[in-house]
Amino acid sequence: MMSDAVMERLAWTISQRRLATAEASYTRSLLDGGREKCARKFGEEAVETVIAGLIGDREAVTAEAADTIYHLLVLLEMNGVSWAEVSAKLTARMGVSGHDEKAARSFI
Repeated sequence: MMSDAVMERLAWTISQRRLATAEASYTRSLLDGGREKCARKFGEEAVETVIAGLIGDREAVTAEAADTIYHLLVLLEMNGVSWAEVSAKLTARMGVSGHDEKAARSFI
């Protein structure tokens, strides 16, 4: 399981890539592409993770999951959402039935 410390460090690194040039940083090139580019890339990686999971290739699932998490953090950065906010939301949901939690949502 990835610790919050690892996620926070990766999120911090992604935020620092805003200071780099797009030529020097893949992350910066994604951010320069805007929300649509970041969202599409996250979706692409999520689909690749699903496909790897359906095939049952453990190594591919691991690699694609890492790509998906990285691109999720880029999308969060693009939208000004911190990992701490996501972590807090997950923490608040702990101990709550998934069915109950979903029923309580008023969006999506």
